[in-house]
Amino acid sequence: MRNENRGHRKAVTKGSGTPKTIDEYLARVPEPARSTLRKVRAAVRSAVPPQATETISYRIPAFRYKGVLVWFAAFSGHCSFFPTASVIRMFNEELKGFSTSKGTIRFPIDKPPPIGLIKKLVKARVAQNEDKKRR
Repeated sequence: MRNENRGHRKAVTKGSGTPKTIDEYLARVPEPARSTLRKVRAAVRSAVPPQATETISYRIPAFRYKGVLVWFAAFSGHCSFFPTASVIRMFNEELKGFSTSKGTIRFPIDKPPPIGLIKKLVKARVAQNEDKKRR
């Protein structure tokens, strides 16, 4: 994952210090990005196994299940979803029309990617993590 929190790109949150929970992170994000990230969070939650947990990783929200699955964050001009580079490659065709880089999908602060697409990306990450744990 390319960490967009380093260098000139910093997650947009109010307050100081690293948030301890996703709720705390979202409380610091201005609207409309907060509502957008809430939709992303709900889509991820609906696609992860019940044992998955929410966490803060690299100072941004993440979901864990047999390792970190995905991250998401708000930035000054966009929001980002980080499903890893391998998942971006797997879904390259479906991601046309989105701004992507090695492990990042960027989207407008007021419009998340389609919920169905987020679920597919998350399920692919779950499968990858389950496969790693079997080896």
